[in-house]
Amino acid sequence: MHLTLILGPMKSGKSLDLISYFSPLEYSNESFGLYNSALNIRDENLESRNGVFLKSKKIKSLKEINETDLKHIGIDEIHMFEEDDAAVIKEFLKAGTRVIVSGLDMDYKGELFPIIKKLLELGPREVRYRRAACEHCKNLDAVYTQVYLNDKIIKDNFPSVIPEDGKFIYRPVCRRCFVN
Repeated sequence: MHLTLILGPMKSGKSLDLISYFSPLEYSNESFGLYNSALNIRDENLESRNGVFLKSKKIKSLKEINETDLKHIGIDEIHMFEEDDAAVIKEFLKAGTRVIVSGLDMDYKGELFPIIKKLLELGPREVRYRRAACEHCKNLDAVYTQVYLNDKIIKDNFPSVIPEDGKFIYRPVCRRCFVN
């Protein structure tokens, strides 16, 4: 059972880390699949902010992954999937598939996304926690993602998953600059 979680705030290099694992597989005989949440409207594929990308399939639920012979599965924006999708990952792990996921660990309130909590309960082999530069003080210790609407911090009355669609802006912030 091999589960790797790549977690952290926006702009911390999570997708690039995921891409770096899967890039060599394109030139191998290893079977793999790359998936991205259909709620991610910022990118068409699995894409890092530095412009590196790999083709991935957009899905609404992990239950849509129907390839059963994959040795490796990569999932970006894992926080955009439902909590019960963790059961799908558990089944892939039982079948011996290596699963690597990346995404935000905490929502705009600073609370773990439900699916992240479920994945941590599966006992991942590896958890890579990435940090970003805080967009306020510029220190390289941002662990939160602050979400803005019309240049105002949102604090409540929003769902945990908010699309980065141009209306909402996601910014990495450190503990000192995070407003809850």
